[in-house]
Amino acid sequence: MQFSISLSLSSPSTVCRSDCSAVASNANVTLLTPPRSLRFCGLRREAFGFKSFNSSVHTRFQSSKTTRLSCSNRIAASLGGNGAPSKGFDYDLVIIGAGVGGHGAALHAVEKGLKTAIIEGDVVGGTCVNRGCVPSKALLAVSGRMRELQNEHHMKSFGLQVAAAGYDRQGVADHANNLASKIRSNLTNSMKALGVDILTGFGKILGPQKVKYGDTVITAKDIIIATGSVPSVPKGIEVDGKTVITSDHALKLEFVPQWIAIVGSGYIGLEFSDVYTALGSEVTFVEALDQLMPGFDPEIGKLAQRVLINPRKIDYHTGVFASKITPAKDGKPVTIELIDAKTKELKDTLEVDAALIATGRAPFTQGLGLENINVQTQRGFIPVDERMCVIDANGELVPHLYCIGDANGKMMLAHAASAQGISVVEQVTGKDHILNHLSIPAACFTHPEISMVGLTEPQAREKAEKEGFEIGIVKTSFKANTKALAENEGEGIAKMIYRPDNGEILGVHIFGMHAADLIHEASNAIAMGTRIQDIKFAVHAHPTLSEVIDELFKAAKVKADTSSPVAEPVAA
Repeated sequence: MQFSISLSLSSPSTVCRSDCSAVASNANVTLLTPPRSLRFCGLRREAFGFKSFNSSVHTRFQSSKTTRLSCSNRIAASLGGNGAPSKGFDYDLVIIGAGVGGHGAALHAVEKGLKTAIIEGDVVGGTCVNRGCVPSKALLAVSGRMRELQNEHHMKSFGLQVAAAGYDRQGVADHANNLASKIRSNLTNSMKALGVDILTGFGKILGPQKVKYGDTVITAKDIIIATGSVPSVPKGIEVDGKTVITSDHALKLEFVPQWIAIVGSGYIGLEFSDVYTALGSEVTFVEALDQLMPGFDPEIGKLAQRVLINPRKIDYHTGVFASKITPAKDGKPVTIELIDAKTKELKDTLEVDAALIATGRAPFTQGLGLENINVQTQRGFIPVDERMCVIDANGELVPHLYCIGDANGKMMLAHAASAQGISVVEQVTGKDHILNHLSIPAACFTHPEISMVGLTEPQAREKAEKEGFEIGIVKTSFKANTKALAENEGEGIAKMIYRPDNGEILGVHIFGMHAADLIHEASNAIAMGTRIQDIKFAVHAHPTLSEVIDELFKAAKVKADTSSPVAEPVAA
């Protein structure tokens, strides 16, 4: 599940900071190639029990026999006993937090031959696996099937006849819980199999390169903070976990209310509106801004509202705050007081069966001992530079300390946390690496889905005006795609924002069937710096949904006639 996005449009420095302990000696070169192991939601192949680790390592180091033998020896040491730490330390790397970000960093660290430990005070998997991406996708899988089965017109268009669809609430809840348990177990087993030491307890930094968990103190050459986030609940809202709930409670699906108010119409709110309406609930959105779905490209948001909200049992109030929410009690319903977002005057009072607070996430950074290293949080977030090095209260980098994922607030996505962790490990093993956050895709798993990467149109126009270039915009429709029409799923568009002068892709936004899968061709192109004039010659299978993206590239008008060198063709 996606919670929020925060992007900085400033260009990363190409000069490596001398006080950041883990940068490469060749500091004047910035490598923008994304880490090899970036996976959706950060769950790498090993997490699902596939035994391909050794073969993948062998393949990666074929280029040099000397390098291959050296790296293979380090991997073997890690597999046998988690390697040998740097002199004077218990571990090369200690990670506080075993969520997706910490897990991705730990696996990459072992692959690099580091003696690694991961500290977890709750359960392995963090928010994504236990209270976010994973269980929510299980519920959304159910809602998608229910929605299709309930659409008599859609079924008749295929010549199908389906009896009235129903569901077992406990069975649906069990599906989500069982999936989370399975992935959590797989994550744990993958780290144990690779030799990562899993230490149970709440991690606290005592000083430079020193961490405490429980009553035990350990030392590490480098430390990564990966403690994630918790639901953010505004003041005046009383959460009882039964009738006034957060996303953590909602994922348990303990009951399906007849009428539920969802406070916040971002990613969390939209996805739960999809689930609840498919299961028969009526939904009322309460949104503080003047329009629904803030954060999405406005054009995509407008179309999404027409498809995802207007035809369904959903109404909404915009430009209002839920200033006070009181849980149901003594036969009385949940009451919600709405005040005008600007004047703060009382506008209305709602009485509903339940209320879901979907106002985003707050970093979980309290009690980490940050005061011991002179670090002050900013709105709860730990300040970091572009290499995830922690910045202290004096604006100086804290040696050997990094923070990744929701705790630093750069981009609150599970797969972003994993990518940041892998980037840090690249640095501590001697290879300077800066992650291009504008290349990281995001998705909302409604039906149809919404996905995006890079800049929205307003962001791109602001950037273009500031830097003095023009932008181009092209769009394609799912209604012109053969595969979408075969599925009777022609509702949707894809939109690309680009620079006509040099073919740079600035942003891609998709609303339609399998949009979350389609976005990656664009995100990879941005990550690798591929220009439109190069990628427009790529071949896409027909008929597939990928041709929606293919048509975007072909429709773009690029003035530059230059392209990257093309590799020699290989005979079949």
